[in-house]
Amino acid sequence: MYPKNAWYVACTPDEIAEKPLGRTICGEKIVFYRPAPDQVAALDDFCPHRGAPLSLGTVCEGHLQCGYHGLRVECTGKSVSMPGQRVQGFPKARSFPVVERYGFIWVWPGDADKADPATIHHLPWANNPEWAYGGGLYHIACDYRLMIDNLMDLTHETYVHSTSIGQKEIDEVPCKTRVEGDEVITSRFMEGIQPPPFWQMALRMNGLPDDQPVDRWQICHFTPPSHVLIEVGVALAGHGGYNAPADKKASSIVVDFITPETETSIHYFWGMARNFKPQDPSLTTQIRDGQGKIFAEDQDMLEQQQQNLLRYPDRKLLMLNIDAGGVQSRKILDRILAAEQAPAPQAVTA
Repeated sequence: MYPKNAWYVACTPDEIAEKPLGRTICGEKIVFYRPAPDQVAALDDFCPHRGAPLSLGTVCEGHLQCGYHGLRVECTGKSVSMPGQRVQGFPKARSFPVVERYGFIWVWPGDADKADPATIHHLPWANNPEWAYGGGLYHIACDYRLMIDNLMDLTHETYVHSTSIGQKEIDEVPCKTRVEGDEVITSRFMEGIQPPPFWQMALRMNGLPDDQPVDRWQICHFTPPSHVLIEVGVALAGHGGYNAPADKKASSIVVDFITPETETSIHYFWGMARNFKPQDPSLTTQIRDGQGKIFAEDQDMLEQQQQNLLRYPDRKLLMLNIDAGGVQSRKILDRILAAEQAPAPQAVTA
């Protein structure tokens, strides 16, 4: 159901700062830890001695020490020592390609020989002093594709998020969908409307009036395997909308990295990158808290949707024009999965 030959966000650096972290990614139980302060490793979360999770252990002298009987494993998966025992013949634990970049730990759960760090999704705003980022992590009991559907069709905001970012104009203005290679883009531009509560706050925080008509935009970008980045913002009406000068608008990028855990659960890394008042940590906290409440509303809806789909597996779902972004995203995923799961070509012998 999910591509394995791809880079997924596995965790954030703070999650492995003090001890190993066990996390299931695309059905693979993996332990993440730091052999050294500037290094990260990912291994099969399974001790070769008695099968205990290595994530229950500790890091000792750069090695991962099992918390059951003290077996030590190095970052390549090779067993190196155990009190009173010879371990040279122990099977090697599987290691996974892992990279720390852009403030996240990325893992490749598939064929290690195909992992190329150059293909990690580029985030131009990360590590840029002109931008600020704040976010969090939710564990959600739903198929990762349901979250992609949710983020590529923002008409649900009118109903699910009626007290924060939703407004009737989202329903009234049609969205447009286009496909560029492996990227799906849906966009909606609303002109001369009143800003909803979340954007009123953002305008105030950027030193702008919150009681004037604005032009609002939502541009959703899906890229495989499951990344959705959404350009959002409002500008005082009549100043160019999306292209308005910085002193006339409040805009940001909603960051959504959706990492499958199982076929019906995900690790959802969410956040917002903004380029107004980037040096204001209190604003970062305020936006993160507001955004976190918004995504909690999505969680309840998606989990109940998943339960309904499991309860009625034979019922067909309707596809409307507002679903085009999710439909096109699934087509790309289906094509990638078919290629990944295709049998290897047979060698031709003379």
